[in-house]
Amino acid sequence: MSPTGAGSGSASGAAGVGTSSGSYYGRPVLQRPTWEPLDIAGYLFLGGLAGASSALAGVVSLRGRRRLAGPLELGAAGAISLSLVALVHDLGRPARFVNMLRVVKPTSPMNVGSWILSVYAPAALATAAAGLVGSRSGPLRRVAPLARAAAGLTGPAVAAYTGVLVSDTAVPAWHDGHELMPVVFVGSAAGAAGGLGMLGAPSAEAGPARRVGAAGGLVELVASRSMRRRMGTVREAYEGGRAGRLMKASEALTVVGVVGALTARRSRAISAVAGACLMAGSACQRFGIFHAGVASTEDPRFVVEAQTSRRSRGK
Repeated sequence: MSPTGAGSGSASGAAGVGTSSGSYYGRPVLQRPTWEPLDIAGYLFLGGLAGASSALAGVVSLRGRRRLAGPLELGAAGAISLSLVALVHDLGRPARFVNMLRVVKPTSPMNVGSWILSVYAPAALATAAAGLVGSRSGPLRRVAPLARAAAGLTGPAVAAYTGVLVSDTAVPAWHDGHELMPVVFVGSAAGAAGGLGMLGAPSAEAGPARRVGAAGGLVELVASRSMRRRMGTVREAYEGGRAGRLMKASEALTVVGVVGALTARRSRAISAVAGACLMAGSACQRFGIFHAGVASTEDPRFVVEAQTSRRSRGK
C-alpha cells in the first residue's frame, strides 16, 4: 500500500490552468486509487482491532481475568492473520512485504509499520496458541509470558500506525486530517477491542472491556467530528455518497455501542449488542474514511483547494 498519488507538483500545475479548482482538460489531478476496499479498509480495521485487543488482553491478564483475556487473544490472532492476508493480497506477492524488511527507514510509516507487524504478529499468534493448548508445561511455559508481553506492548503501535500511514499521502481527504487521523484510529480500535471483549466474555468479567469500549467510542466520535470540522472544502468527501452513508452509520452504531457499554453491567444481551455495535461502528469508520479518500481524488477542486490552503498556512 503506497497511496502517494501524483504529488503536489501536478496539483500546482493544474491550479495555473486558469481557475482555482480546474485541471487539464477536466481530467483528475490525482490518479484514482485502484485498491480494493475489502483489502485496504479491511486491513485498516482488522489491524486496529488486533492491536487494541492484544493491549487490553495484556492488561486484564495481569489482573487474572483470563475469561476476558482469552477471547481477546483469540480475536487478535484471527484479526491480524486476516489483516496480513488482505495486505499481501493488495501487494500482489508476499515477497513484497518481506522486501520492506530489508531496510530500516524511520521516515517511512509503511516501513516502520512492517517492522512493527513482524514483531507483533508472531507474538499475537503465539499468545493465542498458548491460551488454547495451555502453557503450564512444555516450551509454551516460557514463551507465553514473553509473547503476551510483546503483543501487549506492540499492540498500541499496530492500532495507531495506520492512521499515520494513510495521512502521509497526497490523498486530500486523508492528508488534511493528519493531525487527528491517528487519534481517530486509536479511539476506533479501542472501541472495537472493547466490543470484542463484551461479546466474548461473561458480563461479570467484561467490566474492563465495557470501560475501554465506551472510552474508545467517545474518543472516536469526538476526534472524527473535530478532524472533519478542521478541514476545508475536502470535508465534503466525507459527507456525500458512500463515504457519507458509512460515516453516518459509524456514528449511529458507535453512539448505541457507547450507551450500551455504559448501561449493560449485568445484562449479557445488552453487552453483546453494544459490543457488536462498537465493532460495526469501527468497521464503518474505516470503510468511510477509505471511500472519502477515493472520492477526494476524483474531484480536482478538492486537490487544488486543499494544497492552496496548505500553502497559505505555510504547511
